[in-house]
Amino acid sequence: MSDESQANGETDESVGIQDGDFIRLSYTLRTAEDGRVVDTTDAETAEEAEIDTDEYDFEPRIIVVGAGHLFDAVDEEVVGAEPGDVGTVEIPAAEAFGEYEDDQVRTISASKIDEDDRYPGAQVQLDGEQGQIVTIVSGRARVDFNHPLAGDDLEYEYEILEEVEDRDERAGSLLGMYLQEVPEVRIETDVVEEEQTVEAEEIEEADEDDDDEPTKEVVEVEKETLYIEATPQMTMNQQWLFQKQQVAQDIIDRLELDRVIVQETIEGMGGMMGGLGGMMGGDGMSAGDIEDAVEDVDVDADELAAELEGSQE
Repeated sequence: MSDESQANGETDESVGIQDGDFIRLSYTLRTAEDGRVVDTTDAETAEEAEIDTDEYDFEPRIIVVGAGHLFDAVDEEVVGAEPGDVGTVEIPAAEAFGEYEDDQVRTISASKIDEDDRYPGAQVQLDGEQGQIVTIVSGRARVDFNHPLAGDDLEYEYEILEEVEDRDERAGSLLGMYLQEVPEVRIETDVVEEEQTVEAEEIEEADEDDDDEPTKEVVEVEKETLYIEATPQMTMNQQWLFQKQQVAQDIIDRLELDRVIVQETIEGMGGMMGGLGGMMGGDGMSAGDIEDAVEDVDVDADELAAELEGSQE
């Protein structure tokens, strides 16, 4: 920071945390009007606010500055800050979850709502929109499609704990944002063979007959690779199934990787296949045994045909 900037009380935004940095953040989000806790990383704060602490892990989170993981006002506050800094950011409703809109409260037929959800306060999904039932009267339901925090000004209290440098931890945190779980990951430098196009003039002692035609050759190159050990939950995650290319590309870009390899482990089923084999005749009944069993069955074809005709009449 220059002496002139210091004298004027200005800060050099190029110093400290910058866009793209990974930081570990502790925070609590409250409504400005009544101080109601909306979200927090602190288990004690969650318990005091009577938030179910059994269903979630309350611990500081790793976020990427400037990647849309924070409210814009918080992102702006964090840029230029240092680990250990604390603060509270006021977020107007319009910059949080939007202003409350009366026309987002609509009346619909209660028949469109699952019977188990036909009560005031129920959260429902209708035509791709998330809403909350306000009232149900005479087969009609009033549903509020505003965000539950629409119209609320918020207060974001935070502490920057540290800047995260470990690349494995960075990769895991990015996956966790997409998958709501953190699978086992590791980054390794692999040496792989790769076919590359080489211009003839780049090859020493190239033949004059090559006529500067490009040629192919196999070379060894280093690849920065992220290995992901897929979990059963991950393989069934809809966002991963439909957006894994975009998710992988985001991780590649942010961590300057070359590729992502997903590894899936399928455990053996023990003796179950043997049991299935026995049920299918593989446990002692041979083809010859089956033929003998068929020959032992006394069937009168004419009698059987007569019975079938009688059943059709």
